[in-house]
Amino acid sequence: MLETLAIAGYRSIRDLVVPLHGLDVVTGANGSGKSNLYRALRLLASAGDDTVIGALAADGGLSSTLWAGPETISRAMRDGHVPVQGTVRSGPVSLRLGFATDSLGYLIDLGLPKADGSLRTLFARDPEIKREQIFAGSLAKPSSLLVDRHGPAVRIRDGDWRNAGRALATYESVLTEFSDADTAPEVLRIRHQVRGWRFYDHFRTDPAAPVRSPRIGTRTPVLDHSGDDLAAALQTIIESGGQDRLDRAIDDAFPGSRLRVEGGDGLFQIELRQPGMLRPLGAGELSDGTLRYLLLVAALLTPRPPELMVLNEPETSLHVDLLPQLARLIVTANEDTQILVVSHARPLIDALQDAGDAHNHHLVKELGETKLEGQGLLSTPAWNWGTR
Repeated sequence: MLETLAIAGYRSIRDLVVPLHGLDVVTGANGSGKSNLYRALRLLASAGDDTVIGALAADGGLSSTLWAGPETISRAMRDGHVPVQGTVRSGPVSLRLGFATDSLGYLIDLGLPKADGSLRTLFARDPEIKREQIFAGSLAKPSSLLVDRHGPAVRIRDGDWRNAGRALATYESVLTEFSDADTAPEVLRIRHQVRGWRFYDHFRTDPAAPVRSPRIGTRTPVLDHSGDDLAAALQTIIESGGQDRLDRAIDDAFPGSRLRVEGGDGLFQIELRQPGMLRPLGAGELSDGTLRYLLLVAALLTPRPPELMVLNEPETSLHVDLLPQLARLIVTANEDTQILVVSHARPLIDALQDAGDAHNHHLVKELGETKLEGQGLLSTPAWNWGTR
């Protein structure tokens, strides 16, 4: 289980370390930084499949995603005695992301390339991976480091430190370039972990959405992040022994209703039979809220639970009366997987706290900086970014 999430230098997040407990809810007013935390976590996950540079470019590039405030915020600024103002930068431009469990942790430091007039390339604006570390326990320190990447050089601790054997390009991550299970099993473990994280964010349910049309289906133990393979995912749940759980989830939200999947000629489509209706309704006839709830059911009842599932504003399009049922569904899924919910819907937040042991993290803005409300020195998890 992730116990710590650390982000520094990303949009409104200057330096934030969040303790995690298994079922966590991130809340806050509009503009407080909830979406930035969610996007930073997605960016961190992209290091596991060699797409972190591309994901950062798609997010607007490093220059537009960096913390835009002053490098440091003095006490006088916080007290209002002096205005917030820039100073001469003392450290390098840096976007840093990391996490830790009770046994292993990982961090990555991204920065800008050095100006080199002799190097002719059209990729001169690409960010570079400056530093990566894998460490034992929850804190990176010299004695706990297992893998240490500094620029292109990588060293691995195998009793004593040894060079990894080849230099890495600035866009290559340790997690994707080393796979020696004998000398660096922790690399494989971290890579497998982050690749297994699942993110669900704003399923498409408009009239032209692919999920509303019959689709060719194959066994689908994991709902795609788009949700387009909904029918196949629901049928996989049924054939994996989850019929009773699925029936309970549907009946809890829509009393007396029954869901089934039709698969004629390999084309899968869902049908929802409701009390008083003479025929079942297909996906193309369902309301946005009903269809979105079915998508969340398919995600949360997965027969292959991930180590971490992140739901960004799952209450979108749902009627407030469905939020307690969604909360119960999330709490049930939390028995098998760690879940992080980003939401500003108070009924859902309250229902999660009533139905399970949800920990609430309320984000606030102070001088443009996203902070965790009530967090002080004693309640902030220990974290060390190290130096380049």
